Amino acid sequence: MPDPRFLVVLDVDSTLIENEVIEMLGNLAGRHAEVAAITERAMSGEIDFAESLRERVATLAGLPVSCFDEVRGQIEVTLGVPEMIATLHKHGSVVGVVSGGFHEILDPLAESLGLDYWRANRLGVADGHLTGTVSGPIIDPQSKADALLEWAGAHGIPAAHTVAVGDGANDLRMMEVAGLSVAFDARPVVRAQADLVMNRRDLSQLLPLLGLRG
Repeated sequence: MPDPRFLVVLDVDSTLIENEVIEMLGNLAGRHAEVAAITERAMSGEIDFAESLRERVATLAGLPVSCFDEVRGQIEVTLGVPEMIATLHKHGSVVGVVSGGFHEILDPLAESLGLDYWRANRLGVADGHLTGTVSGPIIDPQSKADALLEWAGAHGIPAAHTVAVGDGANDLRMMEVAGLSVAFDARPVVRAQADLVMNRRDLSQLLPLLGLRG
């Protein structure tokens, strides 16, 4: 009998990677403390995600687009990610990420990791500098859930074989629609609602939960 096929969808900041990209950009703008405080409130479910994103992105106005290269060079992929992706692919499964962060940082990373799908926000740019706005629709909690369902449908993977992994309140809607929800080193509000809680920052731990080996 063939292995069951899964769709695994992960959050990016503090899940797929160890960093919070918006805070890294905020640091370059000299606004780190302000941005970090808003991030914490959003991830804990205290304020609306879209509103919090607009507030944080506004602090980045005027940064040169060279900031993207600077931040990309500092990204640290979470332990176990390459093994997790390779093993899922070996067993015919699909891996995607959906992020409240930014395509400008995520695109080269996703390609290098061999992800099947990724979706994120885009930052407004004019004359080589950030405008302090988001370009296009904001990836909010419902957008994350919609992406999971869309990708599962594209591959004929039943809802029961979908897995959502995240750490913040903006992941909860995605986790609600998934067959299995995993709180990864997560905020209390996420731990309380997830099917499983992972405290060790090693995403290869996901594989035995799905009955998969490398």
